[in-house]
Amino acid sequence: MTAEDVPAVMDLERRLFPLDAWSEGMLRDELAETTTRHYVVAEADDGLVGYAGLRFVPPEGDVQTMAVAEEAWGRGIGRALLTELLDHAAARGVAHTFLEVRSDNPRAQDLYRRFGFVELGVRRGYYKGADAIVMRRVAQEGTHE
Repeated sequence: MTAEDVPAVMDLERRLFPLDAWSEGMLRDELAETTTRHYVVAEADDGLVGYAGLRFVPPEGDVQTMAVAEEAWGRGIGRALLTELLDHAAARGVAHTFLEVRSDNPRAQDLYRRFGFVELGVRRGYYKGADAIVMRRVAQEGTHE
């Protein structure tokens, strides 16, 4: 992800997360943290269709954000984005990767479980209108799914 991607990312962010979208300033601050952050985008013929971000401070990492445009669901984009984040985390020495996922988002929860994330607990009221399920994945060689 580059600064030029920010407008398209923000458009998708606001469409998918209207109640608790990141601000443009938050996203730009994340992109500026190049020593501990890794952000990527997915593009198709119809433009930017997904993005994801990782914070890494070995031995821990956090999936900061991940989104795929609804019209692109089912094309493997989420799987590709998460694979990229986890590969980057492993290359940086991350042994434990954490994330929060909306309790009302079973598609994302299923994706994360297929990658070996397990539920640790719940943060009540973390999102507007939903709790957050806290998940963790312990790195294992060669296992994304």
